[in-house]
Amino acid sequence: MKKRMRRLAAVGLVTVMTGSMLLGCGGGKEKEDGKTSDGKVQLRFATWDDATALDSQQECVNKFNESQDKIEVVLEGWGSDFDTKMTASMGAKDAPDVMYMWDYPTYSESLEPLDERIEAEGEEYKNNFFEALWPYNSNDGKIYGVPVSVVTSCLYYNKDLFDQAGVEYPSDDWTWEDVEKASKEIQSKIDGVNGFTFPIGTLPYTLEMYLWSNGTAFVDEDGKLDGNINSKKSIEVFEKFQDMEKDGVLYASEESGQSEMLGGKTAMYVDGTWPIKQFEEEGLNYGIAQIPKFEGTEHSISVINTSGIAISKTSKHKDEAWEFLKYWTGEEMNKYRIETELPALKSVVESENLRENPNCAPFYTALDNCAGYAPASFIADGWTEIDADVQLAFESIINPSSLADPKEALNEVVANHE
Repeated sequence: MKKRMRRLAAVGLVTVMTGSMLLGCGGGKEKEDGKTSDGKVQLRFATWDDATALDSQQECVNKFNESQDKIEVVLEGWGSDFDTKMTASMGAKDAPDVMYMWDYPTYSESLEPLDERIEAEGEEYKNNFFEALWPYNSNDGKIYGVPVSVVTSCLYYNKDLFDQAGVEYPSDDWTWEDVEKASKEIQSKIDGVNGFTFPIGTLPYTLEMYLWSNGTAFVDEDGKLDGNINSKKSIEVFEKFQDMEKDGVLYASEESGQSEMLGGKTAMYVDGTWPIKQFEEEGLNYGIAQIPKFEGTEHSISVINTSGIAISKTSKHKDEAWEFLKYWTGEEMNKYRIETELPALKSVVESENLRENPNCAPFYTALDNCAGYAPASFIADGWTEIDADVQLAFESIINPSSLADPKEALNEVVANHE
């Protein structure tokens, strides 16, 4: 999912995946009516994942197919070509029946609204998904996707570096002032280590969570920039990070922060759930806390980097597609993917005691705090162009070679688009 989110920079999000392949799952040859030679309805299922993830996904598809006597699913791995192929296939009205989806504002006109199907499943069905996930799978008041996983952001810290410097570990009530203090102390006692790393290339989709945490946003509910992205509270956020960079307690990195953490070069950075597996494999002694909050606020707010499963509006087999969608987002598959994705179902989080797991619990705490927030890319018309300007503005503000005045940089974004 992290790969997906970085690849979608043009629309506000998520590392390009390598390779593009088509994996068949066996069964009869497809005929022109969308059925196999043995009479099964054949569904095309498009994913953006790479070869490693595809192997696991194929196993899940095979399991579904083995349980069916009327439906057969063919997995299509589009990798780095996902957006190009999706745009082309939708334009030609030949989109896959079912597909992974994040960018609902761009693709919603070609997707099947799912509100009636979800309602027909009953209130318990919808309520089993975390409430905060639904806005990220919707557009213009309609639901177009069912959540697959949960990815929020938290503060990672290197316990060995904190121990070596004799500094207390971060807690969930830390403010950015606490980060500054800890960074100064760690850097004063350990040569060649940065206290806190902040990627210069942080996408606006992610940046907005810091504005939410300070009581503002890029746009209001009507998509208006002026008075929001350039508000006093917004400027305070960008000034805070710039001041930290000027004071030497924030390292503006060309990397993500993950490599610096693994290499023992940074004591803290903010990220999603993606690096946990590698940190565990490498034996890194790390901890996870909530993103630091701003003074005078109750807690920080995280963005949600989640994906969903959607159905093409042109699919000739929507009922069958819905059956597969329910399987892919159901309890069995949520449990199966625990090693790589945090479950989106409350029942699975409870049954697997994930709130007791130190590697999972912080991200669900973050999820509890972020219900009701939606990224600007889901609200503002023409956000793709605005997004590019916001990205450039932030880079000019945080890059030590420029250190542009935050107020001027943000006002310029507004002037360019309103």
